Amino acid sequence: MKKISVYLMIAFFAGFSMMASAQNKGKISTFGDKIDATNAIEASTLVAKMGGKDSLNIKVKGKIKEVCQRKGCWMNIDLGGGKEMKVRFKDYGFFVPKDAAGKTVVMQGVAYKDETTVEELRHYAEDAGKSKTEIQKITKPEKNTGFEATGVIIYND
Repeated sequence: MKKISVYLMIAFFAGFSMMASAQNKGKISTFGDKIDATNAIEASTLVAKMGGKDSLNIKVKGKIKEVCQRKGCWMNIDLGGGKEMKVRFKDYGFFVPKDAAGKTVVMQGVAYKDETTVEELRHYAEDAGKSKTEIQKITKPEKNTGFEATGVIIYND
């Protein structure tokens, strides 16, 4: 009799979890300034859209590759072709959920050409939970595209 009760409880909680997950599909979470997805460009087209400009105020849509595992104070967005863009949040004014990797995001703010120092790269690797060995392998700065977001929408795909 006890086994049946245990199995019923497990089935109940499993079913409840699946229902809660299904109810969250399609919902959004917002952070920072209130924005909408209107006129957002795909992240894969951002570098071309910037052309020779050092910075560009823009709205971008893409996939979150990685989120800071300490606080959610930065995220990496897939730009395609093996490239990623580091996104920070204006004035450190908001954070995103640490479990947002893999989700679709729309963000508004300023894209800019950036060079990330070895010290910063090592700090980000530490935030991401990389091993000491992986961190020590970082020996050169990186030229890349950065983004300072004023508002973010994360979709619960």
